[in-house]
Amino acid sequence: MSLPDLIEIVPLDKPVRAEITVPGSKSITNRALILAALADDVVTLEGALWSEDTQVMTEALVRLGFEIKVENDPDEFCNRRITVKGLGGKIPNTGTAEKPLELFVGNAGTAARFLAAMVCLGNGVYRLSGVPRMHERPQAALFKVLRELGYRVESANDKLPATIFGSSRRESAQTSSAEISQSRLTSAATVSIEESSQFASALILSAKHGGWDVKIIGENVDESPYVTLTTKLIEDFATRTKYHSEYRIDVDASSASYFNALPIPFPEEQGFREYVKNWRGTTWQVDSRFVYPFLSKQTEISREHHLGDSIMTGIVLSPLLDYSIRFTDLGRLRVQECERVVALRTELTKCGAKVVEEGDTLTVHPSKLHGAEIETYNDHRMAMCFAILGLKVPGIKLKNPACVKKTFPNFFQKLAAPPPGGLGATILDGRTGRKLGMDELFAD
Repeated sequence: MSLPDLIEIVPLDKPVRAEITVPGSKSITNRALILAALADDVVTLEGALWSEDTQVMTEALVRLGFEIKVENDPDEFCNRRITVKGLGGKIPNTGTAEKPLELFVGNAGTAARFLAAMVCLGNGVYRLSGVPRMHERPQAALFKVLRELGYRVESANDKLPATIFGSSRRESAQTSSAEISQSRLTSAATVSIEESSQFASALILSAKHGGWDVKIIGENVDESPYVTLTTKLIEDFATRTKYHSEYRIDVDASSASYFNALPIPFPEEQGFREYVKNWRGTTWQVDSRFVYPFLSKQTEISREHHLGDSIMTGIVLSPLLDYSIRFTDLGRLRVQECERVVALRTELTKCGAKVVEEGDTLTVHPSKLHGAEIETYNDHRMAMCFAILGLKVPGIKLKNPACVKKTFPNFFQKLAAPPPGGLGATILDGRTGRKLGMDELFAD
């Protein structure tokens, strides 16, 4: 059985004491899959997230010819033990100009960007494509750098779908790209993180095997949390896999934020106590800091300086606070799974929240909220943020809740499972009012 297309979250009516496990990090899993494929030997990723985005990455690597074994994880249903036979920077399978090797990336930004750089190491021609929304997302800065490095990238509008010619095709780039000339071919890559830090991460992950010298520019480059995550992961991966064939993936801090946020609507002094059982206290992921801006009652929280994707959780829950908060530097949210700034303002306003949008800033004021039918825009984080709000505010219904499969397929099962493994929440079919069973709450 599968999730209905509309569900209703019933507010919690009594204190909960829970110890919840959360799946592995999507950001780390997809980076580690690239590193494992480029490694010199077999690497097993323990606690790897198994969701839509990581399955897309795994399937693409299999298409490229890598041997990958996927096994269940006994500790977390949405994790896997993934063993990858690394080939030291070689890409086994190739395509031709007449018949490129097709790689489907869905709506996974990490897969699209990381694979675009990685296939440049191959000796063939590769075509990357995804869902319609992925074809709207920016790629131009990454494609520009790849061309400057001498690779031929063909795209009608510098977005996906795109055809990329690998390392043996560098000579053809001299004549087929008007943007690059023989004299400008270089091994130095300068990439801006203004649009997306994933462009820089993509280049850094494959830089060693591509012989690229990557320089990152852009505002607050030293504070870009996702670039820092990539560089630290590369160092840690090399150290840990030098003598051992296993590498453990940290819990996803963005997914953990939904449960770490529960003290906002449910203060501990009211008898509530929830924590993430398998949390290792990682500081690599910017969203591991989620609770601190709220504990210190910051009135301005930045997407660049303070939080990553979990800032959406804070935005959705902040009308429940007794003070206003300005959420700033939200520009990147506009070009992700949906136009998230507009989506957040629109759906919170439906619930009675006072939200002011000015440029890339949302100011959210204390508000008396009510139920509403929430459009999730096929965005996993919209669905999960508003589900947490529904644990406090009666009448919150979510359209297309199955979109959580992108990063957290058993999210609603975590809400509904009895404590201590879950919150014991009741979730209804939004059209019939029927209580949904656990087997109906998995997003597949």
